[in-house]
Amino acid sequence: MSERGSMSVETVMLAPVLLLFLLFLVGAGRVVEAQGEVNGAARDAARAASVQRDRSAAEEAATSAATDALADCPPEVSMAGTDWQEGGAVQVTVTCTLDLDFLGFGASVTITGDSVVPLEQFRRVE
Repeated sequence: MSERGSMSVETVMLAPVLLLFLLFLVGAGRVVEAQGEVNGAARDAARAASVQRDRSAAEEAATSAATDALADCPPEVSMAGTDWQEGGAVQVTVTCTLDLDFLGFGASVTITGDSVVPLEQFRRVE
Protein backbone atom coordinates (compact mmCIF):
# COMPACT_ATOMS: atom_id res chain seq x y z
CA MET A 1 0.00 0.00 0.00
CA SER A 2 1.44 3.34 -1.08
CA GLU A 3 1.60 6.35 1.23
CA ARG A 4 2.42 8.87 -1.47
CA GLY A 5 0.64 12.22 -0.97
CA SER A 6 -0.45 11.48 2.60
CA MET A 7 1.61 14.37 3.96
CA SER A 8 -0.15 16.91 1.76
CA VAL A 9 -3.57 15.55 2.80
CA GLU A 10 -2.59 15.85 6.47
CA THR A 11 -1.40 19.42 5.90
CA VAL A 12 -4.62 20.41 4.14
CA MET A 13 -6.69 18.95 6.97
CA LEU A 14 -4.56 20.57 9.69
CA ALA A 15 -4.41 24.09 8.16
CA PRO A 16 -7.94 25.20 9.27
CA VAL A 17 -7.25 24.05 12.82
CA LEU A 18 -4.01 26.06 12.94
CA LEU A 19 -5.77 29.09 11.45
CA LEU A 20 -8.53 28.94 14.09
CA PHE A 21 -5.90 28.62 16.81
CA LEU A 22 -4.07 31.70 15.51
CA LEU A 23 -7.33 33.68 15.37
CA PHE A 24 -8.05 32.65 18.95
CA LEU A 25 -4.61 33.86 20.05
CA VAL A 26 -5.09 37.21 18.31
CA GLY A 27 -8.54 37.64 19.88
CA ALA A 28 -7.32 36.71 23.35
CA GLY A 29 -4.41 39.12 23.02
CA ARG A 30 -6.74 41.95 22.00
CA VAL A 31 -9.04 41.26 24.97
CA VAL A 32 -6.10 41.32 27.39
CA GLU A 33 -4.83 44.56 25.86
CA ALA A 34 -8.29 46.14 26.06
CA GLN A 35 -8.65 45.10 29.71
CA GLY A 36 -5.44 46.98 30.50
CA GLU A 37 -6.69 50.04 28.61
CA VAL A 38 -10.03 50.02 30.48
CA ASN A 39 -8.27 49.61 33.84
CA GLY A 40 -6.03 52.56 32.97
CA ALA A 41 -9.03 54.64 31.93
CA ALA A 42 -10.75 53.85 35.26
CA ARG A 43 -7.62 54.87 37.15
CA ASP A 44 -7.34 58.12 35.20
CA ALA A 45 -11.05 58.87 35.68
CA ALA A 46 -10.86 58.30 39.45
CA ARG A 47 -7.81 60.56 39.76
CA ALA A 48 -9.48 63.31 37.71
CA ALA A 49 -12.64 63.08 39.82
CA SER A 50 -10.80 63.11 43.14
CA VAL A 51 -9.33 66.59 42.63
CA GLN A 52 -12.67 68.27 41.94
CA ARG A 53 -14.55 70.29 44.55
CA ASP A 54 -18.11 69.06 43.92
CA ARG A 55 -19.65 65.82 42.74
CA SER A 56 -21.07 67.10 39.45
CA ALA A 57 -17.67 68.46 38.39
CA ALA A 58 -16.12 65.16 39.47
CA GLU A 59 -18.54 63.18 37.27
CA GLU A 60 -17.77 65.41 34.29
CA ALA A 61 -14.02 65.11 34.87
CA ALA A 62 -14.24 61.32 35.23
CA THR A 63 -16.24 60.95 32.01
CA SER A 64 -13.88 63.24 30.13
CA ALA A 65 -10.77 61.41 31.34
CA ALA A 66 -12.19 57.99 30.47
CA THR A 67 -13.30 59.15 27.02
CA ASP A 68 -9.86 60.61 26.33
CA ALA A 69 -8.17 57.36 27.42
CA LEU A 70 -10.39 55.06 25.35
CA ALA A 71 -10.35 56.13 21.72
CA ASP A 72 -11.60 52.78 20.34
CA CYS A 73 -14.90 52.56 22.18
CA PRO A 74 -17.17 55.04 23.95
CA PRO A 75 -17.04 54.19 27.68
CA GLU A 76 -19.81 54.15 30.23
CA VAL A 77 -18.61 55.78 33.45
CA SER A 78 -20.25 55.26 36.84
CA MET A 79 -19.37 56.77 40.20
CA ALA A 80 -21.75 54.57 42.18
CA GLY A 81 -20.30 53.73 45.57
CA THR A 82 -18.48 57.05 45.89
CA ASP A 83 -18.33 58.42 49.45
CA TRP A 84 -18.18 62.16 48.67
CA GLN A 85 -17.00 63.63 51.97
CA GLU A 86 -13.73 64.53 53.69
CA GLY A 87 -11.67 61.37 54.00
CA GLY A 88 -14.06 59.47 51.70
CA ALA A 89 -13.22 57.80 48.44
CA VAL A 90 -14.07 58.15 44.78
CA GLN A 91 -15.02 54.85 43.18
CA VAL A 92 -15.19 54.81 39.38
CA THR A 93 -16.33 51.96 37.16
CA VAL A 94 -15.65 52.16 33.43
CA THR A 95 -17.39 49.77 31.05
CA CYS A 96 -16.56 49.35 27.39
CA THR A 97 -17.82 46.95 24.71
CA LEU A 98 -15.00 45.61 22.55
CA ASP A 99 -15.99 44.63 19.02
CA LEU A 100 -14.17 41.52 17.76
CA ASP A 101 -15.63 41.57 14.24
CA PHE A 102 -12.14 41.90 12.75
CA LEU A 103 -11.67 38.20 13.55
CA GLY A 104 -14.64 37.22 11.42
CA PHE A 105 -16.74 35.79 14.26
CA GLY A 106 -19.05 38.76 14.82
CA ALA A 107 -18.50 38.68 18.57
CA SER A 108 -18.20 41.41 21.17
CA VAL A 109 -16.94 41.41 24.76
CA THR A 110 -17.93 43.76 27.58
CA ILE A 111 -14.93 44.82 29.64
CA THR A 112 -15.14 46.53 33.04
CA GLY A 113 -12.46 48.31 35.04
CA ASP A 114 -12.68 49.70 38.58
CA SER A 115 -10.58 52.16 40.52
CA VAL A 116 -10.81 53.74 43.97
CA VAL A 117 -8.98 56.94 44.94
CA PRO A 118 -9.20 58.45 48.45
CA LEU A 119 -10.33 62.03 48.97
CA GLU A 120 -8.15 64.25 51.10
CA GLN A 121 -8.78 63.99 54.83
CA PHE A 122 -8.73 67.74 55.52
CA ARG A 123 -10.29 69.10 52.34
CA ARG A 124 -13.73 70.68 52.23
CA VAL A 125 -15.96 69.08 49.59
CA GLU A 126 -19.33 70.33 48.42
